[in-house]
Amino acid sequence: MSFGTPDPLQTLILDDIRGAQKMLSGVSRSTAMEGSRHLSRLVGSPVHFKCENLQRTGSFKLRGAYVRIAGLSPEERAAGVVAASAGNHAQGVALASSLLGVRSTVFMPVGAPLPKVAATREYGAEVRMQGQVVDETLAAAQEYAEQTGAVFIHPFDHLDIIAGQGTVGLEILEQCPEVRTIVVGVGGGGLIAGIAVAVKSVRPDIRIIGVQAAGAAAYPPSLAAGHPVSIPAPTTMADGIKVGRPGDVPFGIIKEYVDEIRTVSEYELSSAQLLCLERAKMVVEPAGASPVAALLSNPSSFEGPVVAVLSGGNVDPLLMQRILTHGMAAAGRYLSLRLRLTDRPGALAHLLGVMSVADANVLDVGHVRIDPQLGLSEVEVELHLETKGPEHCAEVGAALRDAGYTVIE
Repeated sequence: MSFGTPDPLQTLILDDIRGAQKMLSGVSRSTAMEGSRHLSRLVGSPVHFKCENLQRTGSFKLRGAYVRIAGLSPEERAAGVVAASAGNHAQGVALASSLLGVRSTVFMPVGAPLPKVAATREYGAEVRMQGQVVDETLAAAQEYAEQTGAVFIHPFDHLDIIAGQGTVGLEILEQCPEVRTIVVGVGGGGLIAGIAVAVKSVRPDIRIIGVQAAGAAAYPPSLAAGHPVSIPAPTTMADGIKVGRPGDVPFGIIKEYVDEIRTVSEYELSSAQLLCLERAKMVVEPAGASPVAALLSNPSSFEGPVVAVLSGGNVDPLLMQRILTHGMAAAGRYLSLRLRLTDRPGALAHLLGVMSVADANVLDVGHVRIDPQLGLSEVEVELHLETKGPEHCAEVGAALRDAGYTVIE
């Protein structure tokens, strides 16, 4: 199956996605559907996770990449393929190419996380580090395609790619036939476009809701304008959906089939990732946690049963540490305080004693003695505390006030 050159006027039908499903048999996994008791309580009806974070290569991207490359002509396969990506698409193209015996070259930005670079190489691709941002990397890959004749594999703007991603929708219908709402993270739009066609062709009553990071939300203005528009300098921790312009092909599908696009904040993304790890025992990247962020931000607005697609789990451990810290702060689990003490023996010990009685875990203590705003006998202390939530934070503040301390805002 191959649809040739991308054309926004071409259409994707259910039979195309069913054909992709047959092609992917024995290649991609039919990933698990797991219930979430915590979110179900919040929403007031069953909430399930579609766990594409457990897919081969750690995301749904293998599905579309394999279908696209499998549809190439013998001449195109002989020329090899090229892609540009900072992570998930790179790994999907690398593995799909290896399985099909096609040579692959993947351009990655210089700052791409080392685990993703290593994984892409291990899946069989030749990796070239070029460009400081993805746009520069993309231009390098397209130039390579023009010079060598290699086929450029776009991450979302091709009907074969969208057909492959749409197989996620078929699996959702099989695993959760009673579903009323499906929530999907949105970057360029390939995943939600494929799911929407697959699902709406069978069950037009099911609501499809897309979720974008507020700092990288190109779809709301594009839908308002009636055509894809670019947003300047998209910014978000969710690099998997950090796309500045919708794809022409998925945009037309989303405009017709998707019911709503919502946005979530960075705090909501990090809180959602923390919830997935703590409550569901799922390692999920920020983009994959975006549907959970939407559910947490307004749980009563979703008609259940709900399926939230956890689109990927590829996250650098160091980045995860920072994101989880961010998420714990957003959830009121971290508290930073600055206070001024008299610089005398025992003053800090007394302060820490107050924290012990308040049952706050002290993670770090900082001292500032040299500051023109401090008196000669004063020292400023900064405390970083681990707490049990917003109510406990308030209790810690009350304990400090009762002990005679003034917190510096």
